[in-house]
Amino acid sequence: MLNKIKSDLVNFGLKFMSVDEKIVRLFLETGPKSINEIVILPAVKFVMKKLISKLRNKRVRGRVYNGLLNGVEVSIIRSLVGCPNCATAMECLKRCNTKVVLRVDFCGGIDNETNKINVGDILIPRLAYCGDGTSPHYIIKYPELINQLESISNPISKIKDIKAGNQIVFITKPNDQLRELLFNKAKSKNPNQVKEVDFWTTDALFCETDEFINSLKSINVSGIDMENSILFLLGKLFNIKTASILSVSDVPSSKYDIFKTNEIHPNLEKGINNAIEMLISSLPKIKTALK
Repeated sequence: MLNKIKSDLVNFGLKFMSVDEKIVRLFLETGPKSINEIVILPAVKFVMKKLISKLRNKRVRGRVYNGLLNGVEVSIIRSLVGCPNCATAMECLKRCNTKVVLRVDFCGGIDNETNKINVGDILIPRLAYCGDGTSPHYIIKYPELINQLESISNPISKIKDIKAGNQIVFITKPNDQLRELLFNKAKSKNPNQVKEVDFWTTDALFCETDEFINSLKSINVSGIDMENSILFLLGKLFNIKTASILSVSDVPSSKYDIFKTNEIHPNLEKGINNAIEMLISSLPKIKTALK
């Protein structure tokens, strides 16, 4: 009897909101009108806390932190790690008034002969290979994307037979205007540590074998992360401008390989601080680009 009363009360309340509003409230714990046009989407708590500490006129709405950064109204929402979580955040933002989603966080770096990568470097994705498991589901649901996206054969197929996973890997890209704006602003602040590179997005952090890393080197990938591909894909699909600015936290097969050593690079925190400051300094121009 009590459960029926509860469900009747909930259903009565739901009559006064749309399905879209219900979805936003379910995952973000606030209504669509609480979300600003510019959203910053970190994944890890460490970065989220740094961003929140810089907010002026801070207001908290469920999981959303609103306020001013460099005089620009933004919403900061922690997506959590991985493409499924990022996709959920983007599905909510599609149902709001969001026009720009900017990602700032850590990433892995891949050192190769053509591009020297160090911990603390700032990487701005030129593109992201969809090595994740979420992007293919959206491409299946929206088959028109197949003709809009470039693709390659999975590079690991050059090394071994692929028994499972993606035989074909699609390529997603950020908004060109935002990417160039972020890159130029970041480069003007620190020309030696800012690089525009190709990324690979993965779901399997603990499966980055030497074979896997070598296959990425064969296609000149210099960055690896867990959200870019779906962020860019859904940005294209939902007509939301997206871009990322990321700081290298570790480099596989180096002294600072997260899986082989406990040693922390002295530039680890400095790098993410730089990425955050570069993003914040870009916000006025990003706001202007919306007009």
